[in-house]
Amino acid sequence: MGLMVWALQALPLTFQASVEETEWRLSPSIFECEFVQPIPDYGEAVFYHEAGEDLLFRLKTKKNLMGKGEAALHIEPPVWGPSRFAEDLGLVPVKQASITLQVEPKRANHMMQALMQGMQPTFTRKARYDANEPIRISVSAANFNSFYKDYLGCVAGLLPVNFRQVAKSKVLFKGGGDFLDKESKKKLDLIILYVKADPKVKALYIDGHSDSSGRRYNNRRLSEERALKVTDYMVKKGLDPEMFTTRYHGERYPVATNKTAAGRQQNRRVTIRLEKEDEEMDQDF
Repeated sequence: MGLMVWALQALPLTFQASVEETEWRLSPSIFECEFVQPIPDYGEAVFYHEAGEDLLFRLKTKKNLMGKGEAALHIEPPVWGPSRFAEDLGLVPVKQASITLQVEPKRANHMMQALMQGMQPTFTRKARYDANEPIRISVSAANFNSFYKDYLGCVAGLLPVNFRQVAKSKVLFKGGGDFLDKESKKKLDLIILYVKADPKVKALYIDGHSDSSGRRYNNRRLSEERALKVTDYMVKKGLDPEMFTTRYHGERYPVATNKTAAGRQQNRRVTIRLEKEDEEMDQDF
């Protein structure tokens, strides 16, 4: 009798959508794609792909039942195909937060490939309230392939960069010139593309700098020419000139030593900082 009670206690409490309940929801935009499966009585399984980044998997819940530590991640066959072998994908940290766990790109992509093959990514962890009771959460593969093309279409429409990647940028200059090379223009073009796409960006702050070679007056003028060159380039590419605040500082704010060629190269720069609505402007970098 004691063995029977222990066995019953050891059975996992499983959360998973049945075949009939399984649904996939896609929230598409040029900034991010969320491919979501609701998990009844628990939360949501979310494949999250942000512009400029790789795929992540997130498990969201309003009340996490898994205990602190790490959950085991396995790829398991569905109940209607038990002859296929399960695959161990290791451990995933569990957090007591609305995003209970997050899986990095390599394994997240593996999970998505498994779903395409009809397999079920499954997380197992002891319960918060009872260390002897496992919690098991499975992502159903039902209907996945029917919506996968829509997800791929969303990913294809993402911007090449996200706000974090362009919010603080810089372009460097050679010697005593203000010439924008091919690499600098490519970086500026990405910023321009993002600003045109995101109506929440309300201001750009352009700050020109120089190294300490030469006279201070000349360095200040040179930093001005560099800052104006960047602003003019972005305005000619279609950005509103009213969005820009253009400043120049000469050699006043070095970010590296001026005693070496490598350090001077880092100081010959123009920084570009984007500001969104309701965000305070950070200091120069």
